[in-house]
Amino acid sequence: MSLSAAPTFVALFPPSSHTQCTRLWSTGRAVSSANAIIPALRRRQASRPPRSSHWHARKFVIKTFASSHQTMQPQPYSGYVAPEALAEVVVKMPSPGDLDAVDERLWVPQTPDVSFRPLLFNVSQGYYVNLLRVRGSGVLSRHRHSGPVHGWVLKGRWKYLEHDWIAEEGSYVFEPPGETHTLVVPEGVEEMITLFNVTGPLLYCDEEGGVVNAEDVFDKLRMAKEHYIRVGLGADYVQQFVR
Repeated sequence: MSLSAAPTFVALFPPSSHTQCTRLWSTGRAVSSANAIIPALRRRQASRPPRSSHWHARKFVIKTFASSHQTMQPQPYSGYVAPEALAEVVVKMPSPGDLDAVDERLWVPQTPDVSFRPLLFNVSQGYYVNLLRVRGSGVLSRHRHSGPVHGWVLKGRWKYLEHDWIAEEGSYVFEPPGETHTLVVPEGVEEMITLFNVTGPLLYCDEEGGVVNAEDVFDKLRMAKEHYIRVGLGADYVQQFVR
């Protein structure tokens, strides 16, 4: 029993031109097809303008477009936008060296030493973005995430007891879901501030991994609303961060 050879694919033009190709099933057909096409290729090459004139024409088009483009003023989009589309959230962030300039009323306290500054409460997708501030060293919490977490350290440093690495100022950290770890601010750190993007609930655990408490975007939103009422900003102040 004989096996048929795989078909041969021959590209007769470079990819930048109008590619012509033929699928050939035998050597005899390949030769006859090539003999028929090669004269056509030669006639096509002979009919093309010299490369120099073609190149100068391209330069002229590019130069003309660049000149006209410089005189055009960009215009905002004026087409259809779905009325259900929500507005962007834009929060002016302090530079890492100017974090003390943040209005103290915006920091929502969770304990005497731990507070957060909201940036986004995405209630439709179940995640939040905030600045977490810890003043003083020590164990912050043992917890587990059901979703991914992104972190960017703006000030100080922190670590997990379960790992050797230390997240220092300027570090980016990605935490995949599923691990239980213990957040610690090392000795000598007076203040730690990290931007966290947390998806899903934060599950607080005991030493055996049992869940003793939970906190999600709705809990964060409630705490922020209650705090802003207390400091005189009003309950509606938090709505600018809700999407």
